[in-house]
Amino acid sequence: MEILNLADVPQCLELISGWHHKEWGYLNPDRTLEMRLVDMHKHLEGHDIPTTFVAITDDVIGSAALIESDMPERPDLTPWLASVFVAPDARKEGVGRALVQRVMQHARAIGVKTMYLYTPDRSHFYKHMGWHSMEEIEYHGSSVTLMKIDL
Repeated sequence: MEILNLADVPQCLELISGWHHKEWGYLNPDRTLEMRLVDMHKHLEGHDIPTTFVAITDDVIGSAALIESDMPERPDLTPWLASVFVAPDARKEGVGRALVQRVMQHARAIGVKTMYLYTPDRSHFYKHMGWHSMEEIEYHGSSVTLMKIDL
């Protein structure tokens, strides 16, 4: 498995955007797939933030991103780990962990001291990687866990 910057494999953009929209569209019901694609194009510009990393074997099998904000209601928290997704047939093989670690490595390299995330259903996964729960909140009609990690 290789983990590459999306800017180096832009042909993956539509697939990844589709995955994210299908998986988490309910958390942003006013956001269309086209809007997501426009936002994801910013990840191709080569900036430190936003940036997306892609896990690839023979196929694209996952992605994870570092973004400025994943919860507009909490502008005080930045930056965020977001869009950690592993294709269903590649789960339970360490892909998600490798992607999260790659994003954290990138964040450390650019001087980030603390990162944030929210998850509706994977807090145990992140706790095993050193993330800490901050609070349980309602976000767009769903219960989510807000988490952080000090790098």
